Amino acid sequence: MSAGVRRIAVIGAGPGGLYFAALAKRSAPHREITVWERDARDDAFGFGVVFSDETLDGIAQADPQVFAALSAEFARWSDIDVRYAGRVRTCGGHGFAALDRNRLRAILQRRCAELGVDVRYRTPAPAVERLAAEYDLVVAADGVRSATRAAFAETFRPELDERHCRYIWLATDKVFEAFTFIVEQYDFGTLQVHAYPYSDRRSTFIVEIAEEAWRKAGFEVPAGREPGRGESDLASVRRCERLLAGHLDGHRLIPSASRWIRFTTVRNATWHHRNVVLLGDAAHTAHFSIGSGTKLALEDALALAAALHEQPDPARTLAAYEAERRPVVASAQRAAQASLEWFETVERHTGQGPEQFAFNLLTRSRRVTYGNLRARDAAFVDSVDAAFDHAATGDAPADDTTADDTTPDRTAPDGARSVPPMFRPLRLGRLRLRNRIVVPPLATFTAVDGLPSGFDRAQLAAQALGGAGLVFTGMTAVSARGRATERCPGLWSHAQEEAWRSVVRAVRELGDTPLGIQLTHAGRRAASTVPGADGIGHPLTDGWPTLAASPLPWEAAGPPPREASAAELAGVVADFAAAAARADRAGFDVLGLQFGHGHLVSGFLSPLTNRRTDEYGGPLEHRLRLALEVLAAVRAAWPAGKPVVVRISAADWAPGGTTEAEAVAIGRALADAGADALDVSTGEVVAHQQVPYGRGYQVPFADLIRHATEVPTIAVGAISGHDDANSVLLAGRADLVAVGRAQLYDPLWTLHAAAEQGYTGPGARWPQPWQAGSRRPPGPGADRVAPRLRLLPETAAAPVHRRWLPGRPDAPPPERAPDRPEHRTEREPAEREPTERQPTEPAPN
Repeated sequence: MSAGVRRIAVIGAGPGGLYFAALAKRSAPHREITVWERDARDDAFGFGVVFSDETLDGIAQADPQVFAALSAEFARWSDIDVRYAGRVRTCGGHGFAALDRNRLRAILQRRCAELGVDVRYRTPAPAVERLAAEYDLVVAADGVRSATRAAFAETFRPELDERHCRYIWLATDKVFEAFTFIVEQYDFGTLQVHAYPYSDRRSTFIVEIAEEAWRKAGFEVPAGREPGRGESDLASVRRCERLLAGHLDGHRLIPSASRWIRFTTVRNATWHHRNVVLLGDAAHTAHFSIGSGTKLALEDALALAAALHEQPDPARTLAAYEAERRPVVASAQRAAQASLEWFETVERHTGQGPEQFAFNLLTRSRRVTYGNLRARDAAFVDSVDAAFDHAATGDAPADDTTADDTTPDRTAPDGARSVPPMFRPLRLGRLRLRNRIVVPPLATFTAVDGLPSGFDRAQLAAQALGGAGLVFTGMTAVSARGRATERCPGLWSHAQEEAWRSVVRAVRELGDTPLGIQLTHAGRRAASTVPGADGIGHPLTDGWPTLAASPLPWEAAGPPPREASAAELAGVVADFAAAAARADRAGFDVLGLQFGHGHLVSGFLSPLTNRRTDEYGGPLEHRLRLALEVLAAVRAAWPAGKPVVVRISAADWAPGGTTEAEAVAIGRALADAGADALDVSTGEVVAHQQVPYGRGYQVPFADLIRHATEVPTIAVGAISGHDDANSVLLAGRADLVAVGRAQLYDPLWTLHAAAEQGYTGPGARWPQPWQAGSRRPPGPGADRVAPRLRLLPETAAAPVHRRWLPGRPDAPPPERAPDRPEHRTEREPAEREPTERQPTEPAPN
């Protein structure tokens, strides 16, 4: 225990500050704990907060009295309703608990009083420097606009990322039965609502809208007429009532110092400075679309109180607290970032059918996945699978999705388990792929004189046997000078063509998996060492001359490339065309072109690496010139019936790099010029990139380009599980999924994924000699039969669908959700005066 921590100052009496004070006092009653709060004890802030089962378990263990008091007031349900395109789609099995934030605060206030915590209301905290001198520990729970964080900004080094959408935090006296997402389209844009019940009388109701749509809708308040502190934007509240009247069923929207604001994601380089520590929103925020900031603050409080109990001194306490909480918060913020970006770009998805849109929304953060949803509500996933199948085959769906049907969909089609999305076929050009999994180019760096090695042959054979729908061989240079390393294969000579023909012939004897080859000229990334385990190569000290768009070295200390002349570029175009013809004669089914990752063509596309002033530089249409010349020449040399796939880097992850609009324009231009699909990657364009690595981190770019151009895309980037692959495909974020490093771990990845999912159809064809191993082997204990050890039957499992029906806990879900019209114009409800106007803006929890 931190014996030296006897006097603790807490700045802010929100739930996080109060909960920490109560826990710290409960674990060591001798401590003197003082909490300062500038507002009154009974001031009301905000509306409902949502808790996860995980957080509640922690509260139950840490302070059973607080947990019992909270549990008595929870609203509980398990369903999520997605209201979109005139329909309601319901997914169950989630589990939610919510209550009034002000009741939470009252319970914690009472607990602090019982334990003897000194809470001083209407008393601004003294200067933090003074508190730090007078107290052993100072806990700053002073919110998203933390004065403590600002006072020590040089230490905390905060990053405040103000996002693009506007939102207004409201309540309603309509008691929703489930967590409800509402997405409505109007002439000014898309309006979305995040709503959930938190008592038997009210629900939280957050309205969100993109900035441009917000202005078009007329929500912007003229200068000089903004509400004062504690006042609400009543005109906007009433306008939202009119726009969303069909969902409110005559109920009112209730403001509490409510106005349009932008969400700010708060990150800090560190959370503690000497004996001062940040907690809750002062340290970090996560977008409200994935849960409650109050939840994170309570978890912070528990972890800090535990560290205080476990560590011998303040310095170790704060270090242990941050070490424990930072990875948890980082994970939450990654999910929140994905979620908020999805809602910021929701119009990208509003062309989808109701089933796919609902699935897309539910899996937006990457925490919830295809398999996860199937475990929660198999019938919901079956309905989305069926819609996906109908769309893929062109068959009419079982029901008419144009009808105004607001009945929550809870039954699986025909009661049958559907085919996982990854095993649906896809036509690419004239080639039919049996499933949606692609093995991307995986370089072996084993070639000699540009000739594929025995290892190249073995790898291609193993992966062709592994069940993927399409397998590419590693990056193959179109010229000797275009090799990335001395150990890269090429296709610039007759000998290399013959060697590849032999490889393809040998693989063809094993099966009919379509084979692709990726062609490239490495540009300024040529003449490098073979990468180590970290995947990074460095310029050779005695390498060959390299070409690039501009004479900019890949590494600052490396040799600069030569700026390619027009004649040299014409030679590069001819090299690509000649290599394409050789690839066709060698027997490849698909041609890949590497126009990303900082290779030669990529260097022309990015404004960071193209400083030219001639017809190949400057505006994007000029920077595209080489890519389009290469693609035109390749299409002329490559048979029309065979697909061409082009890889691009849709983001450079560096200031001044390729924008999203430019990535879309590049994709559209390449598709117009003959690309059958786009392999959408990012990065590796400049060495100083800052990449936010994580599961599926590049998928949003495939999604962006697919929906903006309607060109088939391949999603790449840290996708290693079949659950993620299915989620990407079923949500419509891409048409194919490339699985790279996981294929190196397991060349039979696709077949093993089929076995794990119990799939045995034509999308996963086991080689005949291996069919005896096509079922997942039994694990330890599989032959054990458990005895009966219960006299009475076990309690039945909780129902998948649980609605919040106050006063009717056993009532079944309604037969039909309320009918409502399509909203395209405003309707005027009866005038109501908003009530409960509070003196401060509610925290975004």
